Amino acid sequence: MRDVFSSPVLKIEQPRRGPFAKSRYRVLDGDGTVLAVAGEASEKNRGESLRTVFPGKSDLDARAVVLTIPDGEPFLVIDKQSGRELTEVRLPDGEAVGSFVTERVGRRYAIRDGENKTIGTVSVDVPRNNFAVTDADGGKVAHVRKKWAGLATHLLTTADKYSAEIFDPVREPLRTMAAVTAIVMDLNLHESKEIT
Repeated sequence: MRDVFSSPVLKIEQPRRGPFAKSRYRVLDGDGTVLAVAGEASEKNRGESLRTVFPGKSDLDARAVVLTIPDGEPFLVIDKQSGRELTEVRLPDGEAVGSFVTERVGRRYAIRDGENKTIGTVSVDVPRNNFAVTDADGGKVAHVRKKWAGLATHLLTTADKYSAEIFDPVREPLRTMAAVTAIVMDLNLHESKEIT
């Protein structure tokens, strides 16, 4: 696995964008150095884009983002399947790194490795702003927090900011899965901008 997410503190930002733009993220270390950028893997047509603008069930749509290092080389694909059950994390060649499997919609997700063995969980608080990542034994691995930017920003834009603190040492692939938790939770819980 690449050493892109070696920093114990990560910032994940989703810049403001227009309603027809693609999903984008920037991953930075604690000092603000860009470690990776992510962009949606496929183009949307106008009808598909409209579904993400208006409240509804747009979080049920499939969506994938490709993470690249700053020089443009892809190193991970985060693939949210249609519905609310499964988000896969893969290498660009298709090899599975792991997956997030819904146990309780919006509240608890199992983290599985590439061989489908449960290696951890993500527990979500009621406002869906704090995400506790634990290993299979219940030990703390990471804490991911979504910053509240105000009602107007939440409802009318895609601008979200997350911070992730990883409690090292964490073995692979759980460390990578913890590092991408913010993007996965954003795609699953916040991308549609529904009032929940």
